[in-house]
Amino acid sequence: MHAVLPSKLKVLVLYGSLRQRSYSQLLSFEIARILHHIGADVRVFNPHGLPLKDDNSEHHPKVQELRQLVSWSEANFWVSPEQHGAISGIMKTQIDHIPLSLGSVRPTQGKILAVAQVNGGSQSFNAVNTLRLLGRWMRMHTIPNQSSVPKAWTAFSPEGRFLPISNRERVVDVCEELVKVSCLFYGKHDLFASRWSERKEKEVKGRLLSQEEKENNNKKSD
Repeated sequence: MHAVLPSKLKVLVLYGSLRQRSYSQLLSFEIARILHHIGADVRVFNPHGLPLKDDNSEHHPKVQELRQLVSWSEANFWVSPEQHGAISGIMKTQIDHIPLSLGSVRPTQGKILAVAQVNGGSQSFNAVNTLRLLGRWMRMHTIPNQSSVPKAWTAFSPEGRFLPISNRERVVDVCEELVKVSCLFYGKHDLFASRWSERKEKEVKGRLLSQEEKENNNKKSD
């Protein structure tokens, strides 16, 4: 499939755990290997050291690293454990640090997203459903397929490799679909990222306003 693209598809993988033997991390590494085999250029972000979002966190080196990777990427793959019926806190923290806009740049708008989750018990879909919702708010196109790995502690070898079971085959399907959908969108980012309201804003203001500028304008109007 990589022969369809003029260059390797740039994919960023995010996972949502800091545990030493993190199953979302192990799944992310397996996803990276699969995508690399398909022909993608893959980066996996390590969330260790990432601070909680506050007024000054945008200058933190880990936040800058994450934002640079998001801007670099053409597609994302988000992997979270399910905790208390939702995504993990570290997964949400990473997404919180990804802004809808950086000045006039929309770092996630129009990009392709795949989602997966790992479970400590039986199969569930709360985390992937939440990731889909967040992807929509980030103005991304989430592919239809997804993966939920039940009893993740039984799915990996002591060396951290995904065992040759049906759940791994499903992950391969999701990776393949991410690349296929990205092929359909490749070279059309400007088309899908273009919005009438933003074109109008550029015409009136000469550029896209940052969220801070919009909020300040609203305060002045009030």
